[in-house]
Amino acid sequence: MAISRKDPKGRKLREGENWRNDGRYSYRYTDVRTGKRLTVYAQDLPELREKEKQIAKDMEDNILTDGAIKKMTLNTLFERYMETRELADTTRVSYVRAWENRVKDEIGNIKVVQLLPSHIKAYYAKLSKAGYAYSTIKYIHNLLYPALEMAVDDDIIRKNPAKSSISDYGKTAEEKEALTVSQQEKFMEFVKQSNVYNTYYPMFTIMIGTGLRCGELIGLTWKDINIKAKTVNVDHQLIYKNLGDGCKFHISTPKTESGIRIIPMTQEVAKAFEEQRKINFMLAKDKSIEVDGYSGFVFTAKSGRPLMPNGVNSVLYNIVDAYNKTEVERAKKEHRKAELLPKFSAHVMRHTACTRMAECRMDVKVLQYIMGHAHIDVTMEVYNHIGELTRIENEIARLDSMVLNA
Repeated sequence: MAISRKDPKGRKLREGENWRNDGRYSYRYTDVRTGKRLTVYAQDLPELREKEKQIAKDMEDNILTDGAIKKMTLNTLFERYMETRELADTTRVSYVRAWENRVKDEIGNIKVVQLLPSHIKAYYAKLSKAGYAYSTIKYIHNLLYPALEMAVDDDIIRKNPAKSSISDYGKTAEEKEALTVSQQEKFMEFVKQSNVYNTYYPMFTIMIGTGLRCGELIGLTWKDINIKAKTVNVDHQLIYKNLGDGCKFHISTPKTESGIRIIPMTQEVAKAFEEQRKINFMLAKDKSIEVDGYSGFVFTAKSGRPLMPNGVNSVLYNIVDAYNKTEVERAKKEHRKAELLPKFSAHVMRHTACTRMAECRMDVKVLQYIMGHAHIDVTMEVYNHIGELTRIENEIARLDSMVLNA
């Protein structure tokens, strides 16, 4: 005959329940997933039985009930998630740095089992109010979501609390517009005629003619250039980051296979490379500097070191400032409104290159290949934009024609 057990208040205790000498209640059970004998505690019997209900529900839904699992924080989950990912060193460093700077001390210490959709939404709202762009919030979301999805797959939680739209958060990124043909011509002519900046003319010609990313451009070595075949081999890029060894140059492989490509040169680009070689020879730049086994960089600083990624942008900004200053003075003398150039970056130069090629109606798949776009929709955005402008211009021309013939 079973022995009836009761607590000091005369309440009958169920199987696994116990009243302790310290006044607390405990419930001992076996986790069906792990086979472990586990115990939970409570200050009173109603609280204990609420915990028992949760445990029963978790086991029914095949959710782990291990105490250590229940104590896992979002930070610990992210560390476990990163262990499952095979990533390039540069990508891993970027992910970890973004987490440490943005997530770790904000919501990282919340237990995974206690994390609610409202926690995530409030966090995104906070970032949005702080002025972060939608792209930044999406970057963080792309770290949170898969880590929590892994917790769902591991039966730690039932649902992913980050499974909601993030479209309502963050500032809309400013659209980077390509230079117009007129702006491009004015910029290039100013550089060509400048006694200060004319040594950069070949580099800018190559940027416009190839559409290379900034890291791809500064990472080019003379081994990548085949003047005879008129091709540029792109299979790496140069970055300046701290990968655990201090801030320094590193060679990085493209993130996607589409980034590895051989770009044909136009006659103008081939000539620019020949001019660049002459400039390097005249300036007697050091060719012995090596980065991860790569040497003989095409574009270097006076010291012979490769150009810094932000150094290219600095040169562009300085040239635009110099042009605009000259243009203001000229316009004042000529009693007209100054036609200033917008401040633009190396990325805008790449976008300009893509736009010029699209304007020539280059085959869209060929353009995708040359630009190294992983997805065709990125290329199509440029094509559609060009198409819209053309249609508008045609309609205006048709309207002019109708007015003149009326």
